[in-house]
Amino acid sequence: MVDPAPARHSPRRLKLPLRARFSAALAAAGPWAVLLLFLAAAASLWLAWRVLQPTPDRHLVIATGPAQGAYEEFAKRYLPLLQAQGLSVELRSTEGSADNLALLRDPASGVHAAFVQGRPDDAEAPAAAVKSLGSVAVEPLWLFVREARVAALPGGRLPDNLAGLAGWRIDTGPEGGGSGPLFRLLARAHGLPAEDLRRGERAAVNGVVELVQGRVDALALVSSAEAPLVQYLLSTPGIRLFDFAQAEAIARRHPHLRALVLPRGMVDLAREQPPRDLHLVASTALLAVRSDLHPALAQLLLQAAQQAHGGPGWFNHRGEFPQPASDGLPLAAEADHFYRHGPPWLQRYLPFWLANFVDRMWIVVLPLLAALLPLSRVLPPLVTLRLRSRVYRWYANLRAIEQALERPGADIAALHLELDALDAQTEHIGLPLSFTNELYDLRSHIHLVRKRLQARAQPAAS
Repeated sequence: MVDPAPARHSPRRLKLPLRARFSAALAAAGPWAVLLLFLAAAASLWLAWRVLQPTPDRHLVIATGPAQGAYEEFAKRYLPLLQAQGLSVELRSTEGSADNLALLRDPASGVHAAFVQGRPDDAEAPAAAVKSLGSVAVEPLWLFVREARVAALPGGRLPDNLAGLAGWRIDTGPEGGGSGPLFRLLARAHGLPAEDLRRGERAAVNGVVELVQGRVDALALVSSAEAPLVQYLLSTPGIRLFDFAQAEAIARRHPHLRALVLPRGMVDLAREQPPRDLHLVASTALLAVRSDLHPALAQLLLQAAQQAHGGPGWFNHRGEFPQPASDGLPLAAEADHFYRHGPPWLQRYLPFWLANFVDRMWIVVLPLLAALLPLSRVLPPLVTLRLRSRVYRWYANLRAIEQALERPGADIAALHLELDALDAQTEHIGLPLSFTNELYDLRSHIHLVRKRLQARAQPAAS
C-alpha cells in the first residue's frame, strides 16, 4: 500500500495574488504616508521658528547716561526686573541723551535700548531705526546758580529771565548730553548770548564740582528729581535754583516742553526749602529701542517700565508713567498695543517665555494640531492593519489551494508542494508578541488544509 503522504521537496517561493499584493502595499504605505505628514509638520514648525523667532536672544544692552545721573538710576531699577525673567543685562555708561541716540542709530554699537530726552525743536530728526516705547518720566531743566554770584547783582536779586544772566559763566553739560541742546534753545529764545554758554568737557559730576567750587556761575542740568546730583545740589548751601517765571509761555511756544511747579517746602519741609513755589521747564525722558529689537524684549522692557516708573513722584501721580507720548520718536507697534490692551493675556497665567512662544507660534501650531490630531487617531489602526497584513495576505494562497483541492482531477502532489512552500514562508513572518496569535491561527489553518489534502490522497492511493 502506498504511503498517502506525498514526498516532501524543497519548498518553492510563492507569489501573492495581485489583489493581495495591492492590499499589502496599501497597508504598508499607510503608516509611511502618515509619518511623512508628521515630518512635513515638523519642517513647518522649524520654518516658522526661524521666521517668527519666538525665543529672542537673552542678552540686552541698555545705554544709561553719566554716573549718578537719572538715567543710570532708571537702569538700576530695570536691572533686577529683567534679570528675574532670565535676561542677561549690560548697562553701558554714556555722556547722555545725544550719545544714547547715536548709539541706537549705530547697529555696530550693540546697544538695544536707551533713555533719551524728548527732542528739542531744533534737534536733528530721529532715524527710522529708532522707536520709542513711551515716556517714562519728566525731566526738569534745573538751572543751579551760586548765591555769591547773585549777591553781586544790583539789588542782590536773581533775575527771572534768562536774558538777565548775560555775562555769566554757564556750564551746559558735556557734548553728548541732553542739557546743552535744551538750554541753548531757551537761551536763543531769551536773547542770551551764546558766548556765555560753556560746554562741559567731562561728565556732569565734574560740572557740579566746578559749580560748588566757584569756577562757573551756573549749571544747567536736565534730569529727573530723583537723580543723586540733583538731590545733592538742592540741599547744598550757597546754591540756589533759578525760577523760570515764564515757564508757561515757554511750554506753549515749544509743545514738547512742560511747565512744572516745584511746591514750597518740597525739598525740605522742616527748613521750608524752597521758600516759595518755583516754576520749571521740563522735557520728557523716553525709553527708546532699536526698531529691529525682538518684540518679546520690547514687551519685557515695557513691563519693567511699568513697575519702575509707575509710582508717584515730585511731578507725577501714581500710574501716570509710562505713557505713550513719544515726543519726536515714532511709537513702536508693541508699545501701542501695550498701552491700548495691557500685557498679553497669556502672560498673566504663564511664564513669560512660554507665553511669548504660544503668542507668536499659535498661528502655525493650531492649524498643524487640527491636521495632526485626526492623523494621530488614524495611525494606530494603520499600524495594526500593516502588522496583521503580514499574516492575512497569505490566506489568499491558502484559499487558492483549498479551492484547487475541490476541483475534479486536482493534482494532490502539486498542491502538497504549494502548501509546504506556504508553510515554510509563514515560519519567517516577523511579528510583535502581541500579534503572534494571528500567526498561530494561520499555521493551524494551514494544518487543517493539509489534513484535507491527506484525506483526498488516501482514496487516490487505494
